[in-house]
Amino acid sequence: MKKYLLISLLGLTQLVQAQTKTTDELDKKYEGLSLYFYKNTLRMLNQKDDKDFDALIKDIEKMKFMMIDRAKSNFSDSDFKKLKSGYQSESYDEMMTSRFQGRNFNVYIKEKDGRVKGTVILASDSSNLYVLDILGRVGLDKASSLFNALNQSGDIGQRVKDFVGKDDKKKDGKKKGQKKEDNEEND
Repeated sequence: MKKYLLISLLGLTQLVQAQTKTTDELDKKYEGLSLYFYKNTLRMLNQKDDKDFDALIKDIEKMKFMMIDRAKSNFSDSDFKKLKSGYQSESYDEMMTSRFQGRNFNVYIKEKDGRVKGTVILASDSSNLYVLDILGRVGLDKASSLFNALNQSGDIGQRVKDFVGKDDKKKDGKKKGQKKEDNEEND
């Protein structure tokens, strides 16, 4: 089952485009992790048949998940303000801001004929920016739950941890090499 999930995830990255121009431009400008999901792919993540997760994704047609290392990409606070302005220029209205587990959340929705057609969830902390660009909707009270669900998924959580851990491994290698050189100088 996990092999099929991984193959589906990798295949979808080639087929899906962002739901918003702003997300598409962000993806082109900054290097980071980008994953794409359709409703059936999201359902495959629910290997425990969690009814709450099913309810969470029931109104999502497709979704793009992005993660950008702020320091590595030189993504500043002014870049974040421009990003928010970009969504607003595409007729997305900011519906909610909150803070949960050390992250700031901004939720934007786009409505047409009284129905939510698109949802963008921005989550940021001191080191990373996370973007969920959703064709469809997620309950405003469930925005942070969707991030937790993605993080708790074995395959996605591991890819995120691997992405974040790349720089940590490089830094640790330099520190270890540096300590070794320092010890040799002291001998």
